[in-house]
Amino acid sequence: MGAGGRNLPQLLGAARRWFDEGLLAALEAEDVDPVTATQLNVFAVLDEQGTTVAELARRMGVTRQTAHQAVHSLIAVGLLEQNPDPVSARRRLILRTAKGRIVHERAEAMVGQLERTLAARIGEEAVAALKATLEEPWGAPEGPHS
Repeated sequence: MGAGGRNLPQLLGAARRWFDEGLLAALEAEDVDPVTATQLNVFAVLDEQGTTVAELARRMGVTRQTAHQAVHSLIAVGLLEQNPDPVSARRRLILRTAKGRIVHERAEAMVGQLERTLAARIGEEAVAALKATLEEPWGAPEGPHS
């Protein structure tokens, strides 16, 4: 993936799509129920103890409606479930089902394989440096009046 004059958000987006496409292809090859990139993102940001749709939307950077649609399509295929929040009767928590946990574990293993593939292509040191750099705290973005 040469830079070709692309800015950092474009490069990060392209890198994300590379992982998403690889993961979707690997899941399809293993006969996992078909999922979309948005549905993959739900799994990536979902807490083990459950997460509200509003929080999922915020973490994913999408509207509540988009997150809601992704969640309910995953509920329909038995990968997620919705339960009352024990802390607040007004809130519902989204959780992985037993089937969803199995798929999530398989997906995590596949992401590990994609990372190893990338390391074989660009070098283990480059992948380690990239991960270390992205783990650094960036702070809040500056606004127009900063």
